[in-house]
Amino acid sequence: MPEPTFNNGEGKDPWRIEPAEEYPMSNVSDIYDDPATIVEERGIRLGEASDMYGDVKTAEDYGYVTRGLKSRHIQFIALGGTIGTGLFLGIGNAFTKAGPLSLLLGYTFTGAAVFAMMMSLGEMATWLPLPGAVPQFCARYVDPALGFAVGWNNWYSCAITICSELAAAAVIIQYWKEVDHINVAAWITILIFLIVSLNIVSVAIYGEAEFIFASIKLVAIVGLLMFALIIDLGGGPKHDRLGFRYWNHPGAMKAYIADGSGGRFLGFFATMVNAAFAYGGVEMVAVAAGEAENPRRNIPKAIRRVFWRIIFFYVLGALAIGVLIPYNEHQLLDAQKNKLPGAAASPWVIAIYRAAVPALPSIVNTVILTAATSSGNAFLYTGSRYLYALAQNGQAPKILLTCSRNGVPYYCVCITASFSLLTYMSCSAGSQTVFQWFQNLATTCVLFTWMSITIAYIRFHAALRAQSIPRATLPFRSPFQPYLAWTALVFFAIILLFNGFWTFPSATKGFDFNSFATAYVGVLIYAVLFVFWKVWKRTKFVKAEEADVLTGKAALDAADRFWPKRMPRNWVERVWFWIA
Repeated sequence: MPEPTFNNGEGKDPWRIEPAEEYPMSNVSDIYDDPATIVEERGIRLGEASDMYGDVKTAEDYGYVTRGLKSRHIQFIALGGTIGTGLFLGIGNAFTKAGPLSLLLGYTFTGAAVFAMMMSLGEMATWLPLPGAVPQFCARYVDPALGFAVGWNNWYSCAITICSELAAAAVIIQYWKEVDHINVAAWITILIFLIVSLNIVSVAIYGEAEFIFASIKLVAIVGLLMFALIIDLGGGPKHDRLGFRYWNHPGAMKAYIADGSGGRFLGFFATMVNAAFAYGGVEMVAVAAGEAENPRRNIPKAIRRVFWRIIFFYVLGALAIGVLIPYNEHQLLDAQKNKLPGAAASPWVIAIYRAAVPALPSIVNTVILTAATSSGNAFLYTGSRYLYALAQNGQAPKILLTCSRNGVPYYCVCITASFSLLTYMSCSAGSQTVFQWFQNLATTCVLFTWMSITIAYIRFHAALRAQSIPRATLPFRSPFQPYLAWTALVFFAIILLFNGFWTFPSATKGFDFNSFATAYVGVLIYAVLFVFWKVWKRTKFVKAEEADVLTGKAALDAADRFWPKRMPRNWVERVWFWIA
């Protein structure tokens, strides 16, 4: 019986399976009952598809995604994927509202909850690394209606976030005076063409692009943290040692809306809401699990890397901003008030100007532009895979299952990309209000996604126990479960419930209905999606003993023994294999 072989030819990556070439989905009448047999005789790609769809014929008709994301792609997606303008621009809004200590605590607490959620997701995604992942886990372990609601909610969120990131990127370009006379629509067109091109050909090209984008972001963030340390210790051109000067004056915590301790608490809570949105998209590494090489080795490694992403990028980033500039810095406040483009509204760039380092602002603006483009690229990929997962669940048209020879679900990519045309609304002053409303609506989806993941995990944990599947058999086990998932669920529920607290009436202001609707209409949409599918399909809550924790697993188990072991030949490879 022939076994899958790996292409070790000159100029080829030795870790990449070439399923489209070595195991073409040719028309045959054979129907195999054992997915492991298909994996051995016809290849991993067809084996996984047959296990998911139940027969070879359907798998051949529609094709399937291919595992073209290498280890380094997955690791760098975990470290830097979906980091967009929030870390460079959005964090400044939270800083001016609440002050440095509130910013640091808000990003730390939210980061801890996000990591708890990611550990839960990592356990499920390693057990069953499926394309799209999240809607499938919710439908299998909780209720098909939850899978429908979270799937369509996430898809919409990704589609709109593409628009917001591309619009931000187009505006960021206008920071350079040499090109600010060019119509923003021209830059939007170029950016749309770029991200569609990176997604439509093959997942390997997307992976390479994200590897490059993430590398730039990693180097830039490390550089900014080093810059902050040097300036804080007095190593800048002014030789002014800052220390924690701005934590004493104007202060570590700023009151928001109300006065006194109550106002300081509200400022702290506002930073947690801001942080929740800044961390949005962190779950993308699990969405990519269905197209990752050797997922049961690479996904756990990537999930653990999320911890360092949270600590080094967000928590240390929040600390760095807090020691470099005061929260009442007039230049930052003016930039936010006047909605100045790109780096002009970045607290990092304001700090650079204050330190009298003239060359860095344009470099930082380039990094912000890269981050926005990368984020748009990542959300196009993620949104298309959510749509693909919905089709696999039978909750979207079956034609969306169709994949190209290279394993790209091109209908899903094209439909998701078509929403990027809404970005042109940002070019018109009259349309900007509607566009901003769409953007704000999308942010609520982040919290619903994370809550749905934790609920799915709690039911997954119960299903393993009910079906006598020992946790020792899991490829990746997260500690303190299911209590970790419960803690994250409660945290996200509180943030969601009070995310629009600033719209409530107070002693100094009345009730802001328009802002209230923007903050909470997402809750209504999610509820409508859930109830619609629940009533129309008469779905039932999945009992733990009946939850489907096995479909798709046989082919993955069979494929595990065909992935080669990476053995470093020298210390350079040992370091590189540890990194990527």
